[in-house]
Amino acid sequence: MRSVMLLLLGAHLAYAGTHSLKYFYTAESGDIDFPEFTAVGLVDEGQFMYFDSNIMKAVPKTEWIKQNVGEDYWDRETQTEFAQHQSFKNNIQIVKERFNQSKGVHTVQEMYGCEWDDQTGETNGFIQDGYDGEDFLSLDLKEMRWISPVHQGIKTVQKWNNDRAFIESDKHYLNTECVDWLKKYLQYGKSSLKKTVSPQVSLLQKTPSSPVTCHATGFYPSGVTISWMKNGQDHDEDVDLGELLPNEDGTYQKTSSLKVKPDEWKNNKYSCVVEHQGKSVTKDEIRTIGEPGDVPIGIIVGALAAVVLLILIGVAGYVVYKKKQGFKPVSGSDDGSNSSAQAVPQA
Repeated sequence: MRSVMLLLLGAHLAYAGTHSLKYFYTAESGDIDFPEFTAVGLVDEGQFMYFDSNIMKAVPKTEWIKQNVGEDYWDRETQTEFAQHQSFKNNIQIVKERFNQSKGVHTVQEMYGCEWDDQTGETNGFIQDGYDGEDFLSLDLKEMRWISPVHQGIKTVQKWNNDRAFIESDKHYLNTECVDWLKKYLQYGKSSLKKTVSPQVSLLQKTPSSPVTCHATGFYPSGVTISWMKNGQDHDEDVDLGELLPNEDGTYQKTSSLKVKPDEWKNNKYSCVVEHQGKSVTKDEIRTIGEPGDVPIGIIVGALAAVVLLILIGVAGYVVYKKKQGFKPVSGSDDGSNSSAQAVPQA
């Protein structure tokens, strides 16, 4: 079986550094109000294609992909995702039997893909499957074998590891075809890649006894680092780093919260340092949440609401299964046939 993950909806592409091409498949069983199967393709966390079992058609999600591929591309992609849908419907039943489950809502997820550093040329590929939000299977490309952290996955691991042609096909796709497609997509969308917007940074606190939150928002591309300093030294105790969230305008936001007692804050010099695209911003003055002109909280609420809505309608989901990042094989060629994935074998 190969499963699917959640879907992150980003609006644009990063310009320099490490780039990624990922596909997320999610299959659901049980009484649900959204599609039983969804597939989303992302370049640098920005969605460029979408398919679900209700519309039964692969569709573009960015102008750059619309302008650079024809209908034959989408026809092939639709056929690929239709086959994936059928495979996942079969495999989710097999996995439910492995876990001795016959009722309730259950989720099989897969994320697969590749990364490419345009400065060093380094590449990386990954395929990882989950069941009900927990790790189920993953491909170790270095050892050329499938592994599972749960005994319910051992039967599948043994079966797939005996199929060397299957593993070689995955390796070729992840190391070669996937990277070629990623470079091609980056070329297609190059006009979207040059934007750089620095973050707005605030230190926010609800009450003197509440955690202090460092909030960076409005930045693009998405790569950002948030760290804390105490009396000029790195400080990483009692720190809770939040997830990257998309804003409605295509920029991003991220938070990091520090648990610190009022006396500790008063008697020491704490500061938050946000690094983005080689520049850094340092903040050490707290703003009380709710002060006039305190915009960031509204942005946070809006972004969270958008994420919840996307999960419910199946267009994109925020990362619930967030332990790893991965990808799955597909056949690519220069004639515009996409990158999605080859048929999933039975679990």
